[in-house]
Parts: sequence; C-alpha cells; structure tokens
Amino acid sequence: MTKTELINSIAEKAHCTKKDADAALSATLAAITEALVNGEKVAITGFGTFEVRERGEKTCINPKTKEKITCPPCKAPAFKAGSALKEAVNK
Repeated sequence: MTKTELINSIAEKAHCTKKDADAALSATLAAITEALVNGEKVAITGFGTFEVRERGEKTCINPKTKEKITCPPCKAPAFKAGSALKEAVNK
C-alpha cells in the first residue's frame, strides 16, 4: 500500500476529505518522528511500539573492493508489533 492509497483508505473509513486525511496522516507521522528523535518510545495500544535502538560498531565488507571496514555505531528506528496486530495478521 502506498501513501496515496493509505490516505484514500483513511478518508473513506473516517468519512472525511482526502485533504483532511493527508493532514492527519502527516501530523501523525511528524509526531512519531519527533518523539523518536527526542529518544522517546511511542506506544499505540493494540497496534505496537515505535522506538530507537542502538546498533553497535561492527566490521563490514566493502562489496566493491572486498576490503574490511568498520561501521560506526548508530541509532535505528524499530517497530514491535502489539499482540492485537499479530493476532489480526495471523487469522
């Protein structure tokens, strides 16, 4: 599903305009992003939890030169599905 298809689905289910659905989706994504940037978790009951996880330093291989390089530690966004979402997917 693309962002446009998601906006269309939101508009249909919420009985609102596509413009309003786009604004709501954009605001939701911006709020989640802002919370993650600030190091906070975002828990949506019945859906799941968004969080930032630390990745440690690791040794990688440059596929072009086959040279071993060290990749620095970084932060990565992660999502853990809630039990209600897992159950809905597995029906």
